[in-house]
Amino acid sequence: MELVITEKPSVAQSLAKVIGADERHDGYLKGNGYIVSWCVGHLIELSQPEAYDMSLKIWRYETLPILPDTWKYEVKKDTKKQFHILKDLMLEKRESPVSAVICATDAGREGELIFRLVYEQAGCKKPVKRLWISSMEESAIREGFNSLRAGKEYDNLYRSALCRQQADWIVGLNGTRLFTVLYKSKVLKVGRVQTPTLAMLVDREIAIRNFRKTPFYTVHLLSGGIDGISEKYPDRSTAERVAKVCVGEDAIVEKITSEEKSVSSPKLYDLTSLQRDANRIFGFTARKTLEYTQSLYEKKLCTYPRTDSRYLSDDMEETANRVLEAAESAFPYLRETDTWMPDLKRIMNSKKVSDHHAIIPTVEIGKMDKEEISEGETKILSLISARLKAAVSKRYRYRSVKAEIMCSGYSFTATGRTILEEGWKRYERLLYRQYRVKAEKEEESSDPLPDMKEDMVLFDVETKVTEGFTKPPAHFTEDSLLQAMEKAGAEDMDDDVERKGLGTPATRADIIEKLVRDGFVKREKKQMIPTEDGEKLITILPETVKSPKLTADWENALSLVAKGEYSADRFMDGIRKMMTDLVKTYHEVGEENKKMFGSKYAIGSCPKCGEDVLKGKFGIYCSGKCGMTIGRAYGKELTEDEVRSILEGKKTLVTGLKSKKGGTYDAYLTPERIEPYSYTRKNGGQVSGFQFAFKMEFPNKKDKEDNKHE
Repeated sequence: MELVITEKPSVAQSLAKVIGADERHDGYLKGNGYIVSWCVGHLIELSQPEAYDMSLKIWRYETLPILPDTWKYEVKKDTKKQFHILKDLMLEKRESPVSAVICATDAGREGELIFRLVYEQAGCKKPVKRLWISSMEESAIREGFNSLRAGKEYDNLYRSALCRQQADWIVGLNGTRLFTVLYKSKVLKVGRVQTPTLAMLVDREIAIRNFRKTPFYTVHLLSGGIDGISEKYPDRSTAERVAKVCVGEDAIVEKITSEEKSVSSPKLYDLTSLQRDANRIFGFTARKTLEYTQSLYEKKLCTYPRTDSRYLSDDMEETANRVLEAAESAFPYLRETDTWMPDLKRIMNSKKVSDHHAIIPTVEIGKMDKEEISEGETKILSLISARLKAAVSKRYRYRSVKAEIMCSGYSFTATGRTILEEGWKRYERLLYRQYRVKAEKEEESSDPLPDMKEDMVLFDVETKVTEGFTKPPAHFTEDSLLQAMEKAGAEDMDDDVERKGLGTPATRADIIEKLVRDGFVKREKKQMIPTEDGEKLITILPETVKSPKLTADWENALSLVAKGEYSADRFMDGIRKMMTDLVKTYHEVGEENKKMFGSKYAIGSCPKCGEDVLKGKFGIYCSGKCGMTIGRAYGKELTEDEVRSILEGKKTLVTGLKSKKGGTYDAYLTPERIEPYSYTRKNGGQVSGFQFAFKMEFPNKKDKEDNKHE
């Protein structure tokens, strides 16, 4: 019996159906020599600092940097049941015998991490095999099970995943605590990829804000459908003088340049390019595009989405032909009326396919029920299908014509374009028409010029003056932000670098969403705008944590770790040293800057030291160094409103206080004094600090003295 472990229940059901495991049990399926069970995303996560030492739960500069020698993991609370099912299956407590475990999580770095952590946490010693597929089609699943690989072949991929996870923990946790404590503010989240992405947004916003638009003026020379444009003049008076000199005069066509140009068909989609186009054309966020594409993958309608390749492997020519036919069947508007042979060779290149090939539809779309997929999924599938058709089509060919015209000693230029062969742009146009999307403007005029010859005279010309303005840099959209993340640091890297940019195709959508969720970026229609707090955060952070180049270097190093070409220990040593140096360098902040994030985030003032009381990730705390404990009373985690009221010295009704017998009760608490506390932890460590002593009154009780507690 072999145990198959997938990343999601839906994938488990699809695999089980193909391999004949159709007997249902609690948390798994069984049959035909297989047990099929599943994770629910990440079941295991890195422990928080207090798992190493309870004193680390309080955020203090003196405890930084926190750099575990041996990493601790724990089962996520909301998925404990499924973990224990997997553990029991691995250890043969539910079914036996289990000869091997097949890792069938998503075929990528994070999928490998999800499986390995469960395997390690369960203490399993069974042999591991790896299912590595790029499609959920039945044929692909059968082929994958017929060619399972040894799990040890992916040890380096696992090491890379661990490095990514641990580096994110070290940089994120220490950086966040460091700057939150120094600036005594709300939580200032720092992230290995998140912060450099925010920095790019802030830099762009500052460039836009500092931009001063400058007017310019152009003269148009008009005659018989010809619009000749002058150079740009800095002032209107000069332009009007030129227009006045030329109006009613004759002009001569001095030179005509005609050039045939072409644009090669686009490459197939990887995840980032798909997310960019889906944002530009349909307005989908990067995360929504990934969700739609993942759903299509699980429904066997497209191939694996989390890929950074834009090619198919050399042995996929027959598959590509069949998929083209299926795409035309599913989306009749993509049918080609002209006779042409698709150029499949241009999308085949095994050398440029890493873990997975480009995203394409599967042959299953030819028989899909469109009622079973959502409108968003349909749009994404249309986009992928249209891109496949375009990628194997002819070049877009056109003739560009430029006429240089002289009038009264001034030069004018008229341009035009004549389409010779629509080629691949036909499918772009058909897609836009299908969804009533307005096509983007061409960079140069797409209208042909009237027939013209050199030395031709244009009689009695007309003129007009138009005003224009220099344009500031454009605000980032998710389309352009994804492009910037993909190319970040590339200009400083050699061409042969394995991976460039911030994050991976699979993680960029989540990074953008985190920035929005944490309040550092906001969406305004399609634009991504940093908030005031986002700009302030980038202002105070050092280059080491906000440099796109440095983070891009890390991403490249992680890809080399996955290939076994770079030491995981060396990578982590660099991360540890960077955070150690950062904490040493940034140890205090001037008084004038401590309040730069505003006292509006303070719940109140600490009665012991007078510093702000703030709400952090793990509760309410004093931002000073006095050790005052404020967030709890009688076993109850106090709410923000309850703490605010208590800090103001008010009698406050607190519900859900815990009695020594395990029950709960309600009481009015009034702070009476501050007293020291000290206790010894189970591991022998000593904890001390200060806390409130309260006067307690029970509701509806007359004898207050009988109900007084400290």
